[in-house]
Amino acid sequence: MKTKYTCLIADDSLLDRDAVEMYVGKIDNLQIEAVCKDGLEASAVLKQKDIDIVFSDIDMPDLSGMELKQSLQQASVFIFISSFAEYAAESYSLDVIDFIVKPVTLPRLIKATNKAIEYIELKKKAADSTETATPSLQNTSDYFYIKEDNNYTRINNADLLFVESMGNFSKLQMTEQKKHITLVSLKNMEEQLPAAKFMRIHKQYIINLQHLVSLTPNGEVKLTQGEPLPVGAAYKTALMQLINNKIFVR
Repeated sequence: MKTKYTCLIADDSLLDRDAVEMYVGKIDNLQIEAVCKDGLEASAVLKQKDIDIVFSDIDMPDLSGMELKQSLQQASVFIFISSFAEYAAESYSLDVIDFIVKPVTLPRLIKATNKAIEYIELKKKAADSTETATPSLQNTSDYFYIKEDNNYTRINNADLLFVESMGNFSKLQMTEQKKHITLVSLKNMEEQLPAAKFMRIHKQYIINLQHLVSLTPNGEVKLTQGEPLPVGAAYKTALMQLINNKIFVR
């Protein structure tokens, strides 16, 4: 694992740009390579330097954060930061690693940074692997196997809380804070997991319905363990229908 990960900050708001720069400066394993006032300036830097992580606003003049991401051929990991939560669904379709709603806080930035670093290291690990076969997930009614570090690991459905997208990878969050990483996309996971037991609730998450405790008024689900997870607008109707079918009425 690298000691320092290079990063770039892009935001047309001076106050927001300064706030992100201040918080990033407090994260020991990040090294700021450039702070840019718009997407065009960021694009010029990214064409010249290898940047690990890009913290980018979305709504910028001339070249938006999304247009910046789409214009690049190199593989910087993007974390979008925006005042507009409605951009989240579209941004995840561009395979950004995280989306932060302004105002930025240090704990939220640290969480996004850790996720970005985890993804960077996963990509390196996959590139260094001698395994060339297409990764697969073998599923039965109560358990399935994933390919992990060239081994096959058994995953019991009852112990799986949720699956989180990590780009081309998926992170399987288990009970008791255990986790597994596999080179299978969230889309492929969704197609192979039993629909009666697992449900997609967000561009980034599939949950185990057996661990679903509640749906909060602010649009998050609480599971038997861990922090609440967001529910995407495109998935909320199906989730509500499932919950309504289980409600006892007088």
